Amino acid sequence: MIPASALEEIGQIVGLAHLKTRNEILTEYASDASRLASLPDAVVFPGNSRQIAQILMLASEMGFPVIPRGAGTGMTGGAVPVQGGLVMGMSRFDRILAIDEDNFVGRVEPGVITACFQETVEAVGLFYPPDPASIQISTIGGNVAECAGGLRAVKYGVTRDYVLGLKVVLPTGDILRTGVQTMKGVAGYDLTRLITGSEGTLAVITEITLRLIPRPVGRKTMVAFFPDVSSAVRTVSAIIRNRVIPTALEFLDRMCIDCVGQEMGLDMPAEAMAMLLIEVDGDEMRVAQDGGIIEKICQDQRAIRFEAAAGAEAADRLWEARRNVSPALFRLRPHKISEDVVVPRSRMPELSSFLERLTDRHGLPIAAFGHAGDGNIHVNIMLDRDAPGQVEAAEAAVKELFREVILLGGTITGEHGIGIAKAPYLDMEIPRSGIELMQRIKAAFDPKGILNPGKIFQ
Repeated sequence: MIPASALEEIGQIVGLAHLKTRNEILTEYASDASRLASLPDAVVFPGNSRQIAQILMLASEMGFPVIPRGAGTGMTGGAVPVQGGLVMGMSRFDRILAIDEDNFVGRVEPGVITACFQETVEAVGLFYPPDPASIQISTIGGNVAECAGGLRAVKYGVTRDYVLGLKVVLPTGDILRTGVQTMKGVAGYDLTRLITGSEGTLAVITEITLRLIPRPVGRKTMVAFFPDVSSAVRTVSAIIRNRVIPTALEFLDRMCIDCVGQEMGLDMPAEAMAMLLIEVDGDEMRVAQDGGIIEKICQDQRAIRFEAAAGAEAADRLWEARRNVSPALFRLRPHKISEDVVVPRSRMPELSSFLERLTDRHGLPIAAFGHAGDGNIHVNIMLDRDAPGQVEAAEAAVKELFREVILLGGTITGEHGIGIAKAPYLDMEIPRSGIELMQRIKAAFDPKGILNPGKIFQ
């Protein structure tokens, strides 16, 4: 519980209009996209780094938690105030500070919407590739905190590959700049990469310096349907083996095809058990060449149907369908557990076979879709939490899934982070000595343990 005297002081720091304690506001900020929930004591919207520093110093002195929050699109409960305390909304930090067209660098505040930033840099012929499914609502700061991946990661990498430097406020109140504004820089430990992906547990990010690249001049979107999952998975390997690296290479299984097809009124072949959504980009010659190679490979792998989108509007419609897969799955059951596991591409057939056995063993629909190009598959265990035995079956399935993924040489999370949802399973992948080292790093940044407590470590 935050003392009344602390709330009064916070109100003086930010102005009473930017401190919220009404129950309807607290409820709005109690959960994120994970649907896990815990009520905060208050919500604050600071306007600059100095205000954040004053609030964090007060929290360290009085011992109440502070939970940084972007748009609340996280899938593992990273923004859920599990110990109550003060949710710190970063929505007032919403400015694009600079676009340096000579040096291919952008500077933004953390509350900038990812799609807005992409549109801004593309208008001057530049490109910011990270492309999470929540791009229209997620913020750059949240993307950095979770090291978001997305659809284009197979070719362009993830958020950390574009973060050059940060301005942060430490839990002690110190304001620090990390990293560089240049393409190279190796002075000291890489604090920028350490904070990127730290899920708001080490520092509050107030400014981000991002690497940009030239905007590709052309793109081509294609869709292929297959009679079985194994054919689709073999096609993924064949495309990469032929030295074609698509911008995006997405996989949907039959359950996903059915749900999104019904949701959006799309024409999907009734006999298709798997679908690949593929995009290439570059100059016109490269796009045509890669598109031709991919079409031949799909035909060789027994694709039922192969189509290239006829223009930008048709391509956007296909990508809209892909982004709608996750919410469309609620047609199957009212609740779900969504896991973002990763295995080496060559082991995806084994993962696919395992998911079929897992579905049979636990009697729950298990839908799979995701970034097949880099082996990052979103496994969705659908359930009704009010039905007897389904929660226990789903939890058992999660543990079996993680065990199998690790045996296949993979990881239990590719882009969603650990948060609170995966904290019980972290020691399945990371040995105790590694976890203890991380905890010592956390303590060095946050000696009083006030910043986003209860996340990552149990």
